[in-house]
Amino acid sequence: MRFQIPQYIEVEDKVIGPLSIKKFIYLAGAAGLCFIIYRTLPFILAVIIIIPVAALGISLAFIKINERPFIFVLESAFKYILGGRLYVWRKVPNEIEKAEKPEKKEEPLLFVPKLSDSKLKDLTWSLDVKENLGPGVEETMRRSRV
Repeated sequence: MRFQIPQYIEVEDKVIGPLSIKKFIYLAGAAGLCFIIYRTLPFILAVIIIIPVAALGISLAFIKINERPFIFVLESAFKYILGGRLYVWRKVPNEIEKAEKPEKKEEPLLFVPKLSDSKLKDLTWSLDVKENLGPGVEETMRRSRV
């Protein structure tokens, strides 16, 4: 049995001339709003408002940013402006604070972390570590502690 695989699924169908239905709705909506503004407001004020409305309609219909329609960019901008933000302050030590701090002591050769409060788990872990260190390593550790 053969199936036909759809291709070009990201390309919108051209319904009205060279425009897809979305583009036509954006342009028709902007044109209708511009007409309403022109009929209700004085000419000078209408022109000042019509220019951004027409630019928005044209942008929604034709502009793509990073291969994504302008409506997604506009939506992301509104979410960013209206959404909450979390500011985290992290203190960065300056040169004076670094100079005031005492130097750290040398750390031991083998760092044994505190795994839990259970003594049995600690004992098991320490036995496993000594077992896996290899021959002769334990003696050098004893000598370095003395």
